[in-house]
Amino acid sequence: MSNWLRRIIHANRRASTAFINLLPLSLRRDGNNHFRTRILPDAMRKGATCYDCGGGSQPFADAEMKRRWGLRTIGIYIDADELAAALEGTYDEVIVADLCRYEGVGDADIVICQATLEHVPDTRAAIFAIASILKPDSLAYMFAPSRNAVFARLNLILPQRLKEKILYAVLPEVKDHQGFPARYDQCVPGQIEQIFNAAGLTVVQRELFWMSTYFMVFTPLFVVWRLWQGIFYLATGDNAAETFIYVVRRKLA
Repeated sequence: MSNWLRRIIHANRRASTAFINLLPLSLRRDGNNHFRTRILPDAMRKGATCYDCGGGSQPFADAEMKRRWGLRTIGIYIDADELAAALEGTYDEVIVADLCRYEGVGDADIVICQATLEHVPDTRAAIFAIASILKPDSLAYMFAPSRNAVFARLNLILPQRLKEKILYAVLPEVKDHQGFPARYDQCVPGQIEQIFNAAGLTVVQRELFWMSTYFMVFTPLFVVWRLWQGIFYLATGDNAAETFIYVVRRKLA
């Protein structure tokens, strides 16, 4: 990236941040950060068996966390090379599988599914797989962006190579862990909750988020996006959320 473009982007980010700070806290919380720093740390349990569905080379629980909590961690990912790229000691076991076609054995105390559901071709099948992994009365923790987010709609429309070029030009720091093809199949709160019910999962916690950073590199567009989001919320309610977190419990048989 050229120096002049970098300066323009940084200036726009500062201006966008100043605008964000004028908004209520509820409209400027980052869902992904909240998931990693607040939700998942509270999910850990001593001696738990923890499945990470879709974490690949960057699962939530690293080797130090495993030792501290005595976790047994299992990674499920469709790409063997991605799993092999995880730091040594991260996983006790890896399963190379398409989550949409996987059937578990009901041995998980904790299931983590972070920024994965938007990438699968069949969200219903993936959620049923997660339900099959869980022990009865155990919890799964999920974070995903919504199909209704503007950035998600653009993601669905633009060619993959063009998306990657734009994304990595303005956000080079995400090159190793973002930019994968996304489908957003049934990936809105209303549809997700219907699937949970069909899969025998009870929602015990739901948090919706109204903030994403993609448009901060151009402040006028960022302001227009925030105005559009407010209008869209009036029309669709909670389904207008940018991202969401669900904690669900597998029902007792």
